Amino acid sequence: MKQTELITNNDNTIFHLHLSGSDIADKIIIVGDPGRVELIASLMNSIRIKKSNREFHTITGYYDAKEITVISSGIGTDNIDILVNELDAAVNCDLKTKKRNKEKRVLNIVRLGTSGGLQPDIEPGSYLISRKAIGFDNVMNYYSDIESYSDQAFETALMKHLAWSDRLSTPYIIDSDAELFNRFKALGLADGLTISAPGFYAPQGRRLALDLYMPDINDRIESFRYNKEMICNYEMESSAIYGLSKMLGHKALTICSVIGNRITGKFLNDYHTSIVNLAKIVLKNI
Repeated sequence: MKQTELITNNDNTIFHLHLSGSDIADKIIIVGDPGRVELIASLMNSIRIKKSNREFHTITGYYDAKEITVISSGIGTDNIDILVNELDAAVNCDLKTKKRNKEKRVLNIVRLGTSGGLQPDIEPGSYLISRKAIGFDNVMNYYSDIESYSDQAFETALMKHLAWSDRLSTPYIIDSDAELFNRFKALGLADGLTISAPGFYAPQGRRLALDLYMPDINDRIESFRYNKEMICNYEMESSAIYGLSKMLGHKALTICSVIGNRITGKFLNDYHTSIVNLAKIVLKNI
């Protein structure tokens, strides 16, 4: 690969993350907030690596006998495009020769985040596993052969129900990793379908000073059903995590604390305890 394709730093680390393959564990927890990396690391037994660049703050350490990397992505699928591609490159490329390694490392990636509920019975403070991620963000549409990994029949039904406009990016729908999903589902956690939005305000139906192009989008989403499945929450990262992980051969799952319900208007202002308890669940079971 050209130097402008696989960019590295002078210390032979990957460009944005400032990590080498040896810095990264096979079990990875992604969070949005860099401060949440320190929170989760405080629950670990020991720390081996601590590095930071821009919004990408990384700690690798041990929880019991398991080596785990916790890394922040910042907000949005554009950051995930950097994060997942560079994690894969760091562990599966020789950063000096710019060539793919013959032996492949498979990463187990769990996103631990917050989200907004889209069904009236989802209470703030509850946990939700994303069985499928619905990308309103367009990132994966730039990758060749995304149709082989997405659920095109589902996409067609969703766009028809939402009266989707050609002005907007075509949604794509990607499954979570089955093994990770079953492992956490066995703990009794609820699951549903998750939308990854390309913004926090208008793309999620919030109106502050500006009018919305689709003012009733949340009502349309709430009423959508496909094979008895329903859309349960909004967040901003999972679609690209699922899509890139599928295409690169890694395993990915998102588990969110629902901190607000967009239908009922309820909001959990103090969600620190909810995040700590979810972090303990993920650390124990990843």
